[in-house]
Amino acid sequence: MIVNEQIDNPFKPKAARIVRHYDLIKDHRFFQIRHIDMKKAMSFTYNPGQFIMVSIPGVGEAPFSISSTPSRPGILELGIRKVGKLTEALFKKKDNDVIYIRGPYGNGFKLDQMVNKDLIIVAGGLGVIPLRSILYYVLDNRDQFNRVFFLYGTRSPQDFLFKTEFFQIKKRDDIECMYSVDRPDKDWTENVGVVTKLFKELPKIDPKETNAVVVGPPVMYKFVIDEFLKLKIPKNQIQLSLERRMKCGIGKCGHCAIEHLYTCMDGPVFTYWDTLHFRELI
Repeated sequence: MIVNEQIDNPFKPKAARIVRHYDLIKDHRFFQIRHIDMKKAMSFTYNPGQFIMVSIPGVGEAPFSISSTPSRPGILELGIRKVGKLTEALFKKKDNDVIYIRGPYGNGFKLDQMVNKDLIIVAGGLGVIPLRSILYYVLDNRDQFNRVFFLYGTRSPQDFLFKTEFFQIKKRDDIECMYSVDRPDKDWTENVGVVTKLFKELPKIDPKETNAVVVGPPVMYKFVIDEFLKLKIPKNQIQLSLERRMKCGIGKCGHCAIEHLYTCMDGPVFTYWDTLHFRELI
């Protein structure tokens, strides 16, 4: 007897509608999108640190980190930089226009090992886009985590993403936020210098009871990880998200392969311990 079953094709994108968009800084735009199928929208689950593939028919497809939190279902949020053919077409879209998405892909951050621990979140530049997801997840589930420290650095105040909401978060009593820029203007009142200078502002921590995450430009990883190691945080409690050239999202095309690892499946989140065994990771 033949049983007809509808098999979900992992390569087939689903239609989604742009709910809202606005500019963050020059050539960087915030998008809220939602699956047109409301059942799909409300059942779509993911972990902070995962990504989706966004496509426009006739233009192309590219991976983008999810910036929203799974603790607020129904809407997906993305922070996108205009840098190529697809993003240029995406920037021409208006609210209520339809695009296509598939995913989520990747592993995401290991949230279970962070529960009832202190957490240090360090973002540099565009790295704050995926870290915004874990930041809001932690704030929405605040009773599950101990002390939380959020360190964010950019080149200038004009490069500071999500400025209004991050300075609003800074007013909260249940998180310590530290912000820094390399080149301040006359209105900047926070720290000046590279993000690693903010580590001297951290209170004493118990390294075995502390987890750390970092996302930023490649040049930043070595210096931030050095600071984590100075605090004696165990290597398997340091997590970082790495961007590689990803195409299919499901480990079939080989674009993101590093030895036997596929960044789109085994990553993009790795522990520092992982990177010691696969030097090409960072």
